[in-house]
Order: sequence, then structure tokens, then C-alpha cells
Amino acid sequence: MDLIEIKRKERLRREDVAARLRELADQLARHNDVEFERDGMRVRAHVPDEVEFKVEFEIDDEGTELELELTW
Repeated sequence: MDLIEIKRKERLRREDVAARLRELADQLARHNDVEFERDGMRVRAHVPDEVEFKVEFEIDDEGTELELELTW
């Protein structure tokens, strides 16, 4: 299978980020799949019952970063 990679970086209001995180959480909880769409391309991936969940939180002189990573 070829590599499929969808990356997006945008500045959003805090409330809009929360809404997107809730949407992703709902997909994981209800459908056992995650789906992403960009530029007319839709990608869906099945998520197994158990996944690796990694959280990184970093504060330095340049700012603060919270990184969430799911792998399976």
C-alpha cells in the first residue's frame, strides 16, 4: 500500500479546536473508524479496540505545545 498522508496546520479559535476534537472522539467511540477529507479526497481507517495513546506537553521560551498521537 502506498503512503497516504494528510497534514493540515491552521489557526483556529480554542472552541473550534475543541469541536474538532469532540468530532474525532465521537468517531472513535461510535464507528470504530476515523475519516478525514481534504481537497475532495476522503480517507477512512479502521481503529482496533486498543490503540497506543501518547501525550506530549512542552513549555519553553518559544511557546507551549500539546501533541496527541494515536497509533495502531
